[in-house]
Amino acid sequence: MSDLLSKLEAIHYRFVEVGKQIVDPDIISDMERYVKLNREYKDLEELDNVYKEYANVLGNLKSAKTLLETETDPEMREMAKMEIDELEQKRPQMEEDIKLMLIPKDPEDDKNAIMELRAGTGGDEACIFVEDIFRMYTMFFKEMGWQYEILNSSEGTVKGYKEISMEIVGIGLYGMLKFESGVHRVQRVPETESQGRVHTSAITVAVLPEAEEVDFELDMNDVRKDTFRASGAGGQHINKTESAIRLTHIPTGVVVECQDGRSQHKNLEKAISVLRSRLYQAELDRVHNERAAHRKTLVSTGDRSAKIRTYNYPQGRITDHRINKTIYNLSAFMNGDMREMIDALKVAENAEKLKGQENN
Repeated sequence: MSDLLSKLEAIHYRFVEVGKQIVDPDIISDMERYVKLNREYKDLEELDNVYKEYANVLGNLKSAKTLLETETDPEMREMAKMEIDELEQKRPQMEEDIKLMLIPKDPEDDKNAIMELRAGTGGDEACIFVEDIFRMYTMFFKEMGWQYEILNSSEGTVKGYKEISMEIVGIGLYGMLKFESGVHRVQRVPETESQGRVHTSAITVAVLPEAEEVDFELDMNDVRKDTFRASGAGGQHINKTESAIRLTHIPTGVVVECQDGRSQHKNLEKAISVLRSRLYQAELDRVHNERAAHRKTLVSTGDRSAKIRTYNYPQGRITDHRINKTIYNLSAFMNGDMREMIDALKVAENAEKLKGQENN
């Protein structure tokens, strides 16, 4: 029996079992368990369909080979040969696709995300680049049909942003954006440079999976809440009321600010969401580091101080240093045409996971 078929068969039995559990009244009344099982059912459904298709191919192949061995009629033998050829051609690609599908899926991949952009080295030029990268991402979100909302922003002294954070909502979102975490470096002649010399500046990007209450229970007794007046652009309501919120998680010292919403209640809601996601990410990082202490993956080292990508304006190129991929179409990339790079990173990660599975 095919090793792949036996793996798919085990998944089929689990799919049937989960299907029974999600209609069980006792499980439906336990919301946390019900949500997890529902997610698992959706993830297994595609694999179950593939199992049926693959089992059908193997079954037909076996029948055709038996027919070829036992049949004496030339016409029937010719039909059996044709069917065997057709199925043997179909089988290898199908098996490669199944191997990729059997790579354990990151349960965070389907989540919404919180993205934080911060100016690093380079002063005013870094703040301008934060604005450029913010625009690049929002154009990509539009292309993907995702929605975003700014949670907090702090403007640069000349222009751009010292930092900006946003919540993004969409399908399969974190799985695509998680590769963006790290240091993004820009090489270009700054607007503020009169000599025409190329400068190097850097910004950091952090992408966090948005934690739901069932993922991470935040004890509000551990949180200090402060209110303050929002500053910066934002309309007539700014500075009249203390609508901005600062939350401090006392055990870890994590601080979150949210001031772009129009009401204190809205800002508090968003700040709690960001705080929960940051603490959840810290817990995920800890677990991942423990599991992967013996090997770091090529694509996501988890080190947010790692330089991941360079945007070189004089040469019109973008280079991702993790996979050594360069795209010579900087203007389109900065207008949100990022799919080629993101897909290449996903392929690299899958290849590495596949290699890890084969070595185990």
